[in-house]
Amino acid sequence: MNIFKKNSLYLAVAGASALAAGSAEAVALNADGLGNVLLYPYYTVRTTASGAEYNSLLSVVNSTASAKAVKVRFLEGKNSREVLDFNLYLSAKDVWVAAVIPTADGAGVVTPDTSCTDGVVSSDENNPTPFVNYAYTGAYDDPANDDLDRTREGYVEIIEMGAMWGYGAYLVTHSGTPRVPHNCAFLRAVTPSGFTAYYTRSLTGGLFGTMTLINVAAGTDFGYDATALASFRAYGSLFELPGSVEPTLNRADPISVVTAFYTGANSPGVAYITTWTGPGTKPVDAVSAVLMHDHVYNEFVLDKATASGTDWVVTMPTKGVPDAYYQSKYGTMGSPGDKELKVTRLFQRNFTVNGSCDDIDLSKYDREEKLDKVTSSFSPPPPGQRDQLCWEANVITFRGSNVLGSTLKFNVANATFTFENGWADLSFTIPSTSASYQYHTLGGNNTTAISLADANSDTWNSATYYGLPVIGFSAITFSNGNVGGVLSNYGGNFNHKSTRNVYTQNIPPAP
Repeated sequence: MNIFKKNSLYLAVAGASALAAGSAEAVALNADGLGNVLLYPYYTVRTTASGAEYNSLLSVVNSTASAKAVKVRFLEGKNSREVLDFNLYLSAKDVWVAAVIPTADGAGVVTPDTSCTDGVVSSDENNPTPFVNYAYTGAYDDPANDDLDRTREGYVEIIEMGAMWGYGAYLVTHSGTPRVPHNCAFLRAVTPSGFTAYYTRSLTGGLFGTMTLINVAAGTDFGYDATALASFRAYGSLFELPGSVEPTLNRADPISVVTAFYTGANSPGVAYITTWTGPGTKPVDAVSAVLMHDHVYNEFVLDKATASGTDWVVTMPTKGVPDAYYQSKYGTMGSPGDKELKVTRLFQRNFTVNGSCDDIDLSKYDREEKLDKVTSSFSPPPPGQRDQLCWEANVITFRGSNVLGSTLKFNVANATFTFENGWADLSFTIPSTSASYQYHTLGGNNTTAISLADANSDTWNSATYYGLPVIGFSAITFSNGNVGGVLSNYGGNFNHKSTRNVYTQNIPPAP
């Protein structure tokens, strides 16, 4: 279907410029790696079957000439419950680093860095600031386990709350020998009205960061770049005091810009600018839209000669945003003892003791295009026979590789899956049988679609985004055993590749 009217290049560009200059900017995924929001899809302190233990090393860089207040949030991987958050104040051109390390019963964070944090993060690796389970116990109980072991793996959000200026910027700027901020203690004592009035203003972006999953005993190191969201918020400060769960991803401006590249002849890329302000939508939908994919692709290596293993990390960072896609009430829900978290849209099932499971299709190919496909006499397959991802941060392990030692794993162990290496296609486009909503879809409002080939555009009052909002990577290990008396293990990681599917149409208004 040709969705483009023959508008001039000038009109198309002018229309997009007018939107950007309006009351809100548009959330976008920045492939150049800089943004207002950084999403790190996985941290872990798990131990592999061989007894080798992971640590996770985090960095965030402020590339701008403005000091910044940012929220650092660690979330466990089952249900995206916060296990720790705090405010971090970065001076211009500053870098902050920290390590997530194991504790006796869970995990904690430690930093050698002098940049201001509030609360104060420990600098003693023997006594890290511990992760806590308050957000999934007591009044906030959910069906998954309540112990601190649940904090050992998850993911990280960093959200810019505002650029700092004046005396506030001076307080966080480093000076002296050794170089330390002028006065962190004074900053921590400032009242809310004083802070927002004098020390923060609109977001300026320019953050980037990395995470390294290092396993010294195993001789492996997986390093990746954080996913960056730009233009998260156009105007005003998002500052919240330490101890507040805000800001969340639901504070985004409710407009998204998504670029989709379709395969086939005469199929140029299309930029979709969609608003998320209609009934049933929320600002976080703009974030979900820029992360939505209907297919995810990557490679796997399982060579016997090098004892290779492969895990894929597939994280859904908007799945657990409060009040977005599930009812917010915890504890007893419905019948006595029923603690399901009720799904309302996009995702497929309520959160139970087994998680909130979404059906997937996973097709595996060898390097000579041979397909491993499970066949059945009837379609659709019986309930429970589809592959599923059930957590917010998921690890797909191929034939029990358990590279990351995760407890959030889905094991690809099909009896017909005999390939030693190849690639796989992870698909989220599963037909819905729900009468109340179409799962694995997200419906937006007014949408401008602009062809990247000729800038011709058209406008629609409805857009449907297919798939799920996911980020992640593959982690592959190789072992050459003892070579000349030296441990010869290697690890490499590779970002996922993906496709998008957006359908636009005009729907007549309800009578």
